[in-house]
Amino acid sequence: MGAEGQGRLVRVYVPTTVAGLRKLLADEQVQPLSGTAFALTPALREAYTAGDDEELEYVAMTEAARASLRLLGAELAGDPEAPARRAVVAADVDDVTLRPDLDAAVVRVGGPIPMRRLASVHLDVEEAVEAVRRAAAVIDAADLGDEDAELAVGDAEDHDLAWYGLQELPFVLELL
Repeated sequence: MGAEGQGRLVRVYVPTTVAGLRKLLADEQVQPLSGTAFALTPALREAYTAGDDEELEYVAMTEAARASLRLLGAELAGDPEAPARRAVVAADVDDVTLRPDLDAAVVRVGGPIPMRRLASVHLDVEEAVEAVRRAAAVIDAADLGDEDAELAVGDAEDHDLAWYGLQELPFVLELL
């Protein structure tokens, strides 16, 4: 990863929201906020004593889903009617810089990721909406150790994100 990873594709997980997914369709690219995405990094691998690549990639995606909660919290503060669903876009990129100063799974991508590099979209289903709405409202408090807030975030994280192929995204968004 970084300069030594140039030319090798790395699967990254980009946190976003439903509004971000709509923008992705309009622009045919996804722009990670501040270039931030999540991936199976050497630091993430070191943080876990067990787990194969698939399990550790799931950890990275879960971290991206938590970051999506932060984006969603800001979005809902401005528009309480916005869809309360975490969203993560999986992509394969070759311009990745490790950011262990932020967290074990955090990476920075070099710019917008074009549609041709996207692999899948992961999105909360209807059953998760209320738990996600509650969690988005208290994610900052959870980060600061508020036990009730941590429980609310845990309730949202108990819901797995559904997997969608890119070709399904227009139809999924139309149904929201």
